Amino acid sequence: MIISFEGKVAIVTGAGNGLGRSHALELAARGAKVVVNDLGGSRDGSGKSSDAALEVVKMIEANGGEAIAHGANVANFDEVEDMVKQAMEKWGRVDILINNAGILRDKSFSKMTIDDFKLVMDVHLMGSVNCTKAVWDIMKAQNYGRIVMTTSSSGLYGNFGQTNYGAAKMAVIGLMNTLVLEGAKNNIHVNALAPTAATRMTEDLMPEEVLKMLSPEVVTAGALTLCDEEAPTRFILCAGAGGYASASIFETDGCFIPVKDASPESVREQWDLISSTENQTTLGSGDLQGKKFFAKAMAYLQSK
Repeated sequence: MIISFEGKVAIVTGAGNGLGRSHALELAARGAKVVVNDLGGSRDGSGKSSDAALEVVKMIEANGGEAIAHGANVANFDEVEDMVKQAMEKWGRVDILINNAGILRDKSFSKMTIDDFKLVMDVHLMGSVNCTKAVWDIMKAQNYGRIVMTTSSSGLYGNFGQTNYGAAKMAVIGLMNTLVLEGAKNNIHVNALAPTAATRMTEDLMPEEVLKMLSPEVVTAGALTLCDEEAPTRFILCAGAGGYASASIFETDGCFIPVKDASPESVREQWDLISSTENQTTLGSGDLQGKKFFAKAMAYLQSK
């Protein structure tokens, strides 16, 4: 079945270039009305220009679609609220939010300034928080919403020189996990995309022949499946160079050590059991970990 976004309104942040541009163009091609958000800064977040966003709007309109540009800095909640207000005034709803905007300030942790760390956190994490907060009650009232966080392998697994970026990209997974629980009753699905693509963010990191394989459109194909009515929720989709995979956080079954016997030595003695992947599971919420440990404690007491 063809995935269509007819009648849907989408906001894509950082949509003037790279992945965001690709996402916005394809959403519009499939019928969505699109808010093309872009501050228009450079890769490190400096500067400001509306040219890139306006160009994307012109491309969408030239193909018969509807779009508006907005230069909100996603790290500024007042500007984000204005962006959402304009979308509501023009189209009356917001169905899709792709939190794509981002910057890089790469350095080893010893050389990185606190200001560089905070700025990257503000754009990636607080930018996602601000945009999601601004549309959340709208989506609740509609009983419909599809939100995509943009995470990264740097956050999921680490990458040298990217403590700030990695911390922010893992933080949006924590944001997603709880929003999934809070949005479930209102049909708000929240997912995450971990892309690998040839963009301004990666152009200095890979050989040219590899970059040619990493087209943003390949990632967009994955992103839009997370925006569809039939999208899953709480899914981390990894996409790039024609490859697609899922990433998950698992917890092992673990062991039980009675309080009277608990010590660093006893924990180390049980390390093989603690780290065994047999019977590992994904937990749907944080309280399930406590319930699991409580069940082990009760089983121990009942065995006495």
